[in-house]
Amino acid sequence: MRILATDLDRTLLPNGHWPADPDAIAMFNELTRQNDTLVVYVTGRNLDLTEEAIAEYGVRYPDILCGDVGTTIRKYQNGSWSFDDGWSTHIERSSPRWDASSIRGAVADIAGLREQERQHLNAFKQSYYVDHEKKDDILKAVDDRINGNFDEVAVYSYDSQNGKGLLDFLPQSATKLTALEYVAQEFHADRREVVFCGDSGNDIFPLTAGFAGVLVKNADEQLVSNVEKAQRGNPHLEVYFAKGGVRGLSGYYTSGVIEGAYYYGVFK
Repeated sequence: MRILATDLDRTLLPNGHWPADPDAIAMFNELTRQNDTLVVYVTGRNLDLTEEAIAEYGVRYPDILCGDVGTTIRKYQNGSWSFDDGWSTHIERSSPRWDASSIRGAVADIAGLREQERQHLNAFKQSYYVDHEKKDDILKAVDDRINGNFDEVAVYSYDSQNGKGLLDFLPQSATKLTALEYVAQEFHADRREVVFCGDSGNDIFPLTAGFAGVLVKNADEQLVSNVEKAQRGNPHLEVYFAKGGVRGLSGYYTSGVIEGAYYYGVFK
């Protein structure tokens, strides 16, 4: 069984300003079932927002949801979700100094940094909106105050749709990358047997960690540049850049995911 993992917003979901192929989602749903593919959503969305996306866009339920930027893992079986408590235990054991409330206090008065709404936070995720035009000064101030004191990683990304900078503080052991590594290990899958599709800044780590990477055609220019830079430093790093043309599809969003899955042989 091959594993097909994908980000949601503007990767699998056609919620950007690029044109979408109207039949791509139905094709994705059918192809993953026909090819007995283990489908994993790796997303910044929480469970409620993921279910909203499934209802709105008609994408299938995943077999596994790595939600909240990888800080939560759930499985979907027989019409219901089950929470992976082992993942939470792993995070606590691997990042013992993690403390969301202390991080919150440390950055509370940094100008241009605004805490996100409660539904976007959890015990392992402390997230902020960032004034993108001042991001360099803001991120320097953050680094001066945090700087590895809490076994944390700070992941910055830019939402080109609404012009917002996004900053997530996560335990070092709980990111999109480490969550996908955990899933691959559970299913005894080599990294090359895991295809990961992304489009934006917080997808850089799984895209450059040795998985079979896919960039949809509408991927952010900064992400494309960073992936190309990583490839120059590591010629063995394999990332496929969707171009369109496979089965008459454009390569944007879901179509790029399908194209990448064909490229790596997930779909026959």
